[in-house]
Amino acid sequence: MAKTEQLLENNKQYAEGKATHKPNHPGKQPIRPSKRVAVVACMDARIDVEDLLGLQTGEAHIIRNAGGVVTEDAIRCLIISHHLLDTNEIILIHHTRCGMLAFTDDLLKAGLEGDPGSEKLLGQATARKFTSTGQSSSSPQAFHAFRGPIEPLDSPPNVQSQERLEWDVRRGMSIIHHHPWIPTSGPDAVSVRGFIYDVDTGKLNEVAYPGQMGG
Repeated sequence: MAKTEQLLENNKQYAEGKATHKPNHPGKQPIRPSKRVAVVACMDARIDVEDLLGLQTGEAHIIRNAGGVVTEDAIRCLIISHHLLDTNEIILIHHTRCGMLAFTDDLLKAGLEGDPGSEKLLGQATARKFTSTGQSSSSPQAFHAFRGPIEPLDSPPNVQSQERLEWDVRRGMSIIHHHPWIPTSGPDAVSVRGFIYDVDTGKLNEVAYPGQMGG
């Protein structure tokens, strides 16, 4: 059984309220993740990757950022994880009610630079006063907001938001599949699977690949 399948079984138990992650320090361990798994997940405070997958300390690499996006830095980490530390299964995790659905890159940049209309829209979307810095910056080059019409922060899941999440999961999978330094076929291949985590139920739902990735 692939390690990912075992982790999905752990997730079923987690969603039923059963704890599978042991928080105590396990003692001395090797540097290579024992389950040979690398996870890319969102930084959202409602997500505890170790808990929802039933991972123990030392079993997997966990790479987190806003949205669980497969950025250049995530790719850097995955290349090191596979080629130097022997992981061979990659799991991508997005989630419902994600903050990346509540803005666009251009809107956030304009708001940060001081555009009043953008400040107002961002304040409405996040239900907090958005305070501009009044300055421009070349960094970060992108915020990687999810494609599609924005919605208020933490909106209940709907068909449109589900589709937007699936698009981005598939884009992440596609980036990995087409990167020349991450083999997805041949003797040194890694497997890549993507999921959307429901923050209300604790369940993981798999995203089919290939498929639509938005405009």
